[in-house]
Amino acid sequence: MLYLLASCIALLLGPLCYRFIAQGNGLQKGLDGFIFVSLGGLVLIHILPELLAHGGLWSLLFVVLGLWGPTASEKLFHRYSDLTHNLTLVLGIGGLLLHTITDGGAMALASHDSSSTLLALGVVLHRLPVGLAIWWLLRPQLGVGWTMLVLLGMMLMTSLGFFGGEQIIERLSLENTVYLQAFVTGSILHVVLHQPHGQSSLDDHSHEYQAGIGSLIGIALLFVLLAVADGGHSHEHHGSEQLLHWLMQLSPALLLAYLVAVMRFKLGVRPDTGKPALFWLQRLAGPEALVLTALILGPIYALAQGIGLLLIGAVLVHFKVKPVDPHSHLPGSALKFGFSHLVDRSAPWVLLSLLLANLIGHPSVPLSNLWLQLLVLTLVLLPMRFCNLGGAVLAISLAFSGWSAAAVMLVLLGAPWLSLRQLSQMPLNVKVIMGLLLAALLAAASAIAPTHAPLTHAPLIALPHELELAALAVLSLLFAASLLRLGPRKFLRRLWHGRPKKAHHHPHQGHGHKHGQPHSHGNDHGHHHH
Repeated sequence: MLYLLASCIALLLGPLCYRFIAQGNGLQKGLDGFIFVSLGGLVLIHILPELLAHGGLWSLLFVVLGLWGPTASEKLFHRYSDLTHNLTLVLGIGGLLLHTITDGGAMALASHDSSSTLLALGVVLHRLPVGLAIWWLLRPQLGVGWTMLVLLGMMLMTSLGFFGGEQIIERLSLENTVYLQAFVTGSILHVVLHQPHGQSSLDDHSHEYQAGIGSLIGIALLFVLLAVADGGHSHEHHGSEQLLHWLMQLSPALLLAYLVAVMRFKLGVRPDTGKPALFWLQRLAGPEALVLTALILGPIYALAQGIGLLLIGAVLVHFKVKPVDPHSHLPGSALKFGFSHLVDRSAPWVLLSLLLANLIGHPSVPLSNLWLQLLVLTLVLLPMRFCNLGGAVLAISLAFSGWSAAAVMLVLLGAPWLSLRQLSQMPLNVKVIMGLLLAALLAAASAIAPTHAPLTHAPLIALPHELELAALAVLSLLFAASLLRLGPRKFLRRLWHGRPKKAHHHPHQGHGHKHGQPHSHGNDHGHHHH
């Protein structure tokens, strides 16, 4: 009974925190950063792998439908965008109410002596950001009365789950409602991503560091929640522990890659070079990405990647293909270039690559077929424009998951240029040549690549655990500094480098900002708003 009371109090703390915190614009941005990271991270690292474990690949499809469905509907039926957005909110609320019943059941189970109290503590702790997020997201849309009603409904449903016995819990278990919960998870992600307060003052950079501080607090809470969850019950192979293990092994190599970037900048291999061959070399390989591949996957993969990218680069230079998304506003210092500018550009890709591999490499996702692997990766790469380091991290993470050599090489060779925006700069004959060259390189690489999955074994250089921990701490500080500089939303917007920001037509009450006007994306995006 004490757990139930604590969970209800945790929910009610949301409006109280909102009242005390969200007084000024800077504090609002801090609150937005906190919710954006804590709720989004909880979904991506903890909830999605669990959905995949129970529902397989289909659950991921329902998440995508919940995430992109409302946006697509708004574009198709612009006149009814308000209705679409309200329906998304209703679905999200309905899903949260459903989820709170299972929360109540979890606490009822934790009340038994045989169960771990950590499970109940995890439920109570995750109600804090949920209560805060509900008030933050719904109050501007529905008003105080209706939002309080939603919170009361959640408390009622938690009580129902707590006292309702095993029958209700069994009927609403994850196995029975996995696709519904996956769709609702996507809807929640949609609402968090397009949250009105987070977009109301994007042009105001004076408070960006407060959004960064909020996101760092969100990350700290996320670590506590995940640690509690892992302590409370056993997890599938692909979870937060797996991500941490990957980061531990990657951190020393990533730091060395950033150091190589500093050295090549000092030697004059800079993004503002006038030589197309040097420009494409940096875009495709860095060459810091080759260092990362060599250290983790071994020299054979690095050699195949190096030769393949030289051939690809030669074709692109010969046909005078212009790269999209050039670097702009380069720092004068080589150290700042490697450990600030390049970290800002690559950190979101590194984190996204790890999360992607954690999801599509999940044991319950049946992607052992080579052609299916290549198709899925092509669909992942086309809408985006990976940086070379992000591509290397995705390839390494897939190798960790035991994917085929051809799939690993597709990412190593294709990630930096195989995007719709870059392909749009190529004439048809160049696209055909590039496609044939990539196919030939994949066939050749598959023939010479090691037959075992490289990272199911130890990496090329096994470092002491203490050194890996120290490297992870330094890398975490670099990424945290990037988050503070940019704020979480601008940090993640690097994933869509070079794209003009499109207006999002959600109804935002109480804001004088018009979304038809182009946003400034910070000092590094000024080159494409003309």
